[in-house]
Amino acid sequence: MIKDSGKRREFNTGAVRDISEGKGRCDLLPLDIMSEYSYTGQKRHIDEILLAINEYVRTGTIKSLFNVLDLISRKFYTFSDETMFLEVSKHYEEGCKKYGERNWEKGIPLHCYIDSAVRHYLKHLRGDKDEPHDRAFVWNILGAIWTHTNKPEMIDLPFKEDE
Repeated sequence: MIKDSGKRREFNTGAVRDISEGKGRCDLLPLDIMSEYSYTGQKRHIDEILLAINEYVRTGTIKSLFNVLDLISRKFYTFSDETMFLEVSKHYEEGCKKYGERNWEKGIPLHCYIDSAVRHYLKHLRGDKDEPHDRAFVWNILGAIWTHTNKPEMIDLPFKEDE
């Protein structure tokens, strides 16, 4: 089930999402620094997922988001892409009930997907059980990839050209 505040924000494309106010702006976090600060128990490790998302945010390299899907498939779904995509299809089904069919294809700014993806990833790592954060994370990464590819006018991240 997808949590619902009952309040919506509407984009100029006609797409709607749950409000984000009060949830923080995870798309503005220094993900590269956070990735190096990650700990497992008492041992420090690099969080490759946060690092790959940061690479995308900074460079616009779509391959980085595909890398995120690969990493998450291994981390959360025991190397089963099929299970990951079947699980996320449930999120699409719930989204249809909440927002209408194919609402996300109308166009949502790219930073919204990154913001929500990082928040759901951190909540999943924290162990929150209030909604399926692993599925929501994958849904947002897929939405970011689709938007980058199909709605370039919705790209609003600080990509930098290689110098």
